Amino acid sequence: MGVRPGYKQTEVGVVPVEWGLVPLEAIADRIMVGIASAATHAYRDKGVPMFRNQNIKAGRLDDSDLLFIAPEYEATYKNKRLRAGDLLTMRTGYPGVTAVVPSQYESAQSFTTLITRPDPHQVDSTYLCHYINSEHGQRFFTQSQIGGAQKNVNAGTLRRMPIPLPDIAEQRAIATALSDVNALRGGLDRLIAKKRDLKQAAMQQLLAGQTRLPGFHGEWEVKPLKHFVTRDRFAIVDGPFGSQLKVDEYVESGVPVIEMEHLSDGYIKEHIERCITPRKFEDLKRSAVYPGDIIISKTGSLGKLGLMPDCVERGLITSRLAKITLDPSSADQRFVFQVLLKLRSDGYWERVSQGGTMQILGIGMLQNAPIPDIAVSEQAAIAAVLSDMDAEIEALKGRRAKTRDLKQAMMQELLTGQTRLVPVGAADA
Repeated sequence: MGVRPGYKQTEVGVVPVEWGLVPLEAIADRIMVGIASAATHAYRDKGVPMFRNQNIKAGRLDDSDLLFIAPEYEATYKNKRLRAGDLLTMRTGYPGVTAVVPSQYESAQSFTTLITRPDPHQVDSTYLCHYINSEHGQRFFTQSQIGGAQKNVNAGTLRRMPIPLPDIAEQRAIATALSDVNALRGGLDRLIAKKRDLKQAAMQQLLAGQTRLPGFHGEWEVKPLKHFVTRDRFAIVDGPFGSQLKVDEYVESGVPVIEMEHLSDGYIKEHIERCITPRKFEDLKRSAVYPGDIIISKTGSLGKLGLMPDCVERGLITSRLAKITLDPSSADQRFVFQVLLKLRSDGYWERVSQGGTMQILGIGMLQNAPIPDIAVSEQAAIAAVLSDMDAEIEALKGRRAKTRDLKQAMMQELLTGQTRLVPVGAADA
């Protein structure tokens, strides 16, 4: 296909004809590596901040785990001091991920990161950061990584990175638009964190009887989980042993097999690829799960939960999981689910589990899990409050995902000039 008028084909893709394409070193005053000598002896509780690769996130610096070094040690590396507007780029781990140094960290240091000091007359730091973190920018690092199991990028490679360069006014317009979306996503992240904290506090109050909902009174009693299940001897049971269910017995369609990856502390993921035949299901029916059953992990991430949805008629769990079938006359499904969530967040399963390197949650431990024995009507009322809070958090997570997708689409359009924020020729007028 031909290139449309006003655009040209370059090594980074199709861009407007008036955009330049230059190596990063042509628009940077310096590209260097931060302090590369052992600094452990110079660590202090207070002193000069020093960023490491793990502090670098796409577009921002995470200072929650910041190191400090002694001023007298730092003074020997004054030529590597950071300036506001510098870019820090990860060399290892996730090579190429880049952040801009904010003004509050003027004169800080970095340990073995790549430091780029953009020429402010040619390039806007935030625009450059957005481009380096974009799909196009990251592709350059993927193609340029060196090393064996531990991939890394060096300063020489970074200097050669091709940068599409619109006029400085258009760079700033692009940077502002993308930063606004970042701010929106950051706001959603903070709101989700706040809502999670509120949910956690509500769980602590409501599930321990410290706060009672209107209309409910009386003392609480705690009983083991086995008191709330059906009288079926398979009400709490684990999946079949590996020898009973082999990989070569899986088929493309049939009865779905529920595995650890399908648990999300919510409803089971509906798209399940592995199945077994109805005949095999009958052979292993003791480990069958039906709508309303609670599924819980026995190994790995102990106590991870899933709830069988109504849209899945039946399924079979694997050996790493167990299922719980409740008696609706004594237990509200959503209430017990929330209690089990709280036990997990409180670290209860780790305290009662057995094993060394690989902890195992036995059926006996599940049967004895402490559950408040209160009226089903109060269980349902508490569950409704907590479930509404869960739904609000999920809705916010959905908005965050849409914002992430919006940013990706905007980066694709703006950083290649397919959508222009500054009219062509406006900067020259």
